[in-house]
Amino acid sequence: MWLVGMMGSGKTRGGRLAATRLGVGFADTDEEVARLAGRPVARIWASRGEEGFRDLERDAVSSLAGFAGIVATGGGVILDEGNRGIMSSGRVVWLRASPRALAARVSGTERPLLHAGSPDVETLTRILADREELYRAIAQHEMDTEGLEVDEVAHRIESLWNG
Repeated sequence: MWLVGMMGSGKTRGGRLAATRLGVGFADTDEEVARLAGRPVARIWASRGEEGFRDLERDAVSSLAGFAGIVATGGGVILDEGNRGIMSSGRVVWLRASPRALAARVSGTERPLLHAGSPDVETLTRILADREELYRAIAQHEMDTEGLEVDEVAHRIESLWNG
């Protein structure tokens, strides 16, 4: 199962908890990128830029193509047609929330596309507008995570896994 959506939508935290409770594997494409590169995502962005990061992200998605568990993806993973092709062979769930909710969730975290520690609702609105059609096109399921705690997000992921 592939979890897609914007940063802060609950993919990693909800997906990891659901996988633990289901007793299945969990992977995160950002963690896989960092492992492949041997350095944190922020350093990859600083040294190689978005294009270099996306190249590594493509490798990470390819390496997870046969993964029999839950995969949390980076928010921009759907920008690459090859990634979409790989993910479309499995179940894809779009986790979504409003830009205001996303901004509150990522406040104080390091996100390469946002100003450090100060997420801008307008920036998140623009990023979402650029990606929304792609999220919708690839996902078999949509999950609104607005106002949900991580436990409820995980529970809903578990229900989709079992359904």
